[in-house]
Amino acid sequence: MTYIAKPQFHHPELPRNALGFTRRDYEGRVSTLCAGCGHDSISAAIVQAAFELDLEPHRLAKLSGIGCSSKTPDYFLGASHGFNTVHGRMPSVLTGANLANRDLIYLGVSGDGDSASIGLGQFAHAIRRGVNMAYIVENNGVYGLTKGQFSATADAGSKSKRGIVNHDNPIDMVSLALQLGASYVGRGFSGDKSQLTPLIKGAILHKGAAFIDVISPCVAFNNHPGSTKSFDYVREHNEAVNRLDVILGRTPIHADYEPGTVAEVTQHDGSVLKLRKLAADYDASDRNRAMAYLQERQSAGEIVTGLLYVDPDSSDLHDHLHTAATPLNRLGDAELTPGSGALDAINASLR
Repeated sequence: MTYIAKPQFHHPELPRNALGFTRRDYEGRVSTLCAGCGHDSISAAIVQAAFELDLEPHRLAKLSGIGCSSKTPDYFLGASHGFNTVHGRMPSVLTGANLANRDLIYLGVSGDGDSASIGLGQFAHAIRRGVNMAYIVENNGVYGLTKGQFSATADAGSKSKRGIVNHDNPIDMVSLALQLGASYVGRGFSGDKSQLTPLIKGAILHKGAAFIDVISPCVAFNNHPGSTKSFDYVREHNEAVNRLDVILGRTPIHADYEPGTVAEVTQHDGSVLKLRKLAADYDASDRNRAMAYLQERQSAGEIVTGLLYVDPDSSDLHDHLHTAATPLNRLGDAELTPGSGALDAINASLR
C-alpha cells in the first residue's frame, strides 16, 4: 500500500495549546478515503477536540475494527497508541487494554457494519459493562468497502444508488446505547463540526461508557436522492436538541432551567457541559425521556442530534470490579504474585 507523507514544515505562527502543540501535531497520515467522505470530517473534529483539550498524544489509545471507518484512526492522532482489530472485535480488545492500563484515554472508532452487524454483541457488552471510553460509530448506512450494500442501520424504505429499496428495519445505535446503560449518549452529523467537536470533547472527559453515533454520508454509494443518510437529507431533517460547549475547570453549578436558557451539567472531573435547551420539555439527564423523545421525533421523520443523555454521577468498569488504582502494567512482582497465603484466603472466602 502506498502512503502519501504530509509535509513536515509547520508555519511558525500556528496557534498552540497549553502544552505547546499545534493542531497539526494531532493529525495522522493523509487520508485515502474518497474525496468529500464524511469520515474525514469526523477525523478533523477528533483532531480539534484533542487539540482544544490539551491532551498529551501518548496518553490516548485509539482502537478500531474493519471498514472505511476503521481506517480513519490512521488519519488522526499519529503520535498516539493504536490497534486495528479484526472485524467487529474492537470492543473486547479495548476492554482488555482498559483493564490493563486504566491511565490511558480510550477512543474506540467503528462503523455501522463493524458495530451494528458482526460486532453487535461486542458493542452491547462493552456498553453495558461501563467501559471507560469514547465510542464513536461513523454511520453511513452502507458497506462502502464492498460496493454499497445496505448495512443494519439503513432505514426501511431508503434506496441504494442502484435504486434498490431496503425493506429491513434498522438498528438504532443511539436507542440501543441508552437501553444498555451508556452514561453519555449523543448523535452528531459529520457536516456539523461546530456541534460534533464539543460532543467528542465531552465524551473524552466523561467517566464511563460514552457513545456517539455520527451520521456520516458515503459520497460514493449513499449520497443520492432516496438515501436517508445523505448530506442533503440529514441537513433537511436535523433536529438539534441543544447547543454545546465544554468548559474546563469550572466550579460545579446546579440550576433549574427553562426553554431558551442555559443548563450546565457537571462532569466527574469538575468540567462543565454547557447546554442550551431548545426543546420545551427536553432533559438530557432523563434516560427514559431521551428514549421516548428519539421515538417521537423519528416518527415525525426527524434525525435528532446533540447530547441526548448524560449521567454526571456515572461510574466505570474499574469501579464495578474494584480494581487496583495502579495500572496492571506498573505493578511489581510482589503485587502480582502475593503468594499462596493470599490465594488460600480467597478460596476460603468463596466456601
